[in-house]
Amino acid sequence: MSSTIREADLGADRLGPSRITPLPARSAANAPTPQAHGIARNPGMKLDLGFMESMRSVNRSALERRVASLTKRRSIKADNQAAWLLRAVACMDLTTLNSNDTDERVRRLCAKAVNPFRRDIVEGLGITGEKIRPAAVCVYHPFVATAVDALRGSGIHVAAVSTAFPHGLTPLSTRLQEIEASVSDGADEIDVVIPRGLVFGAKWQQLYNEIVAMRAACGEAHLKVILGTGDLATLRNVMLASMVAMMAGADFIKTSTGKESVNATLPVGLAMVRAIRAYFEETGYLIGFKPAGGISTAKASLDWLVLIKEELGRRWLEPDLFRFGASSLLTDIERQLEHHLTGHYSANHRHAMA
Repeated sequence: MSSTIREADLGADRLGPSRITPLPARSAANAPTPQAHGIARNPGMKLDLGFMESMRSVNRSALERRVASLTKRRSIKADNQAAWLLRAVACMDLTTLNSNDTDERVRRLCAKAVNPFRRDIVEGLGITGEKIRPAAVCVYHPFVATAVDALRGSGIHVAAVSTAFPHGLTPLSTRLQEIEASVSDGADEIDVVIPRGLVFGAKWQQLYNEIVAMRAACGEAHLKVILGTGDLATLRNVMLASMVAMMAGADFIKTSTGKESVNATLPVGLAMVRAIRAYFEETGYLIGFKPAGGISTAKASLDWLVLIKEELGRRWLEPDLFRFGASSLLTDIERQLEHHLTGHYSANHRHAMA
């Protein structure tokens, strides 16, 4: 890791309980922001094809070896594991994106976000006074207003998937109207999906222009750009699409919709976080990362946390720079925390979701 990244590290290695971290406010380009007061929002930059060309070479074998070494050499046990799992919950976008979603299901999911653990687990872990909650609840546009009302005053953000999720193939004007409608209903985070065909055709200027327009439609809401990495075929495409999204002003880059045949994988995640590191070294702006799709076990969440800690540093293990897109992950983490306290695993139905 470069010395520049080290300077962004908060220097604290303990991953204990933390409160919901507010989203960073919009800042002027290159305006210095003290670390103690959050981060400057990414203003984007002009599309730089030369910078992109320097990022084209991606060695899949090397990335896979790096990922294998990270997950094998780190063993997190006992109280340390419980602390890391609590951090995973604090960095979670609790998600429901099903065709049979209803207002009542969304309200139940929001209730779970506000009180993610059973009382006996909270008391056993000694975190009664701590508000350890998912960072956001993520829903389709029709349920944004319901989620906003259910989460009012909780500090939990509302994220909406927009732009013809999951395919992104409607006219741009329609996609922008959907973003504006979600923002109007109260969403403060917007997860947009790119048309993957623009990547296959190397239509970088068109992709850049569309994301810039999406960023403008978001206003003060934060923009998470979903690449659909399972559809992009190569890590080179993943790397280049990541760079275009950040240049266009993305606050986060996200792996997947969760609807592809292959979703978030560690090698893909490693390529994306190295793109984030390169962008930071070039511009000084910190970009968030969100793996989503297929992350359903506590063990998998630990692997992702280790990857982020090793590649980007401690600063990225905060909700303003790292999120999990997850639906069933919270249940398994709660089961693992109960096992930590009692030595026994419980059935899933004892940790109700929506």
